[in-house]
Amino acid sequence: MNDIDKTHVVKILNRILEQELAGVVRYTHYSFLVFGFNRIPIVSWLRSQADESLLHAQEAGEMITLLGEHPSLTIGPLLETHNHDIAAILRESLQAESAALDLYRELLDATSGKSVTLEEYARKMIYAEEVHASEVDKMLRMPGEIATFAGKA
Repeated sequence: MNDIDKTHVVKILNRILEQELAGVVRYTHYSFLVFGFNRIPIVSWLRSQADESLLHAQEAGEMITLLGEHPSLTIGPLLETHNHDIAAILRESLQAESAALDLYRELLDATSGKSVTLEEYARKMIYAEEVHASEVDKMLRMPGEIATFAGKA
C-alpha cells in the first residue's frame, strides 16, 4: 500500500462513506412514503437497501482506519424532490447508485496495481452496486419490456 496516494484514496473513501450514509437516510425516508397494495414488499426492500448502505458505510470506514486515518462524520447530499410515487423513488435511487458507482470506480483507478486489499474492495463494491442498479433498472421497466430503463433516459 506504500505506492498509493494515501491522501487521495482517503478522500475518495470518505466521499464513499458519506454517500453510503446518505443512502441509509434516503432509503429509510423512502420507506415511510410508500402506500398502496404493494407497500409491504416495497418497504421491506427499501429497508434492506438502507441496511446494505449502512454495511457499505461501515466497510468504507474500516478501509479509512486501515490506512490510519479518521473517517468523516459528514452525510452526503440528500435529494428530496417531494415526488413520492414509487417510480420517482426508484429513479432517485438509480441516480444515487450511479453516483456511488462513480466513486467506487474512482477508488479502483486510484488503487489498481498498488494495493490488492483496496483494489479488491473497490471491485467487490462495483460489482454490488452494478447488481443493485440493474435490479432498480428492472423494477423501472414496464411488464413485458426487455430494453433497459437506463437506455431510455
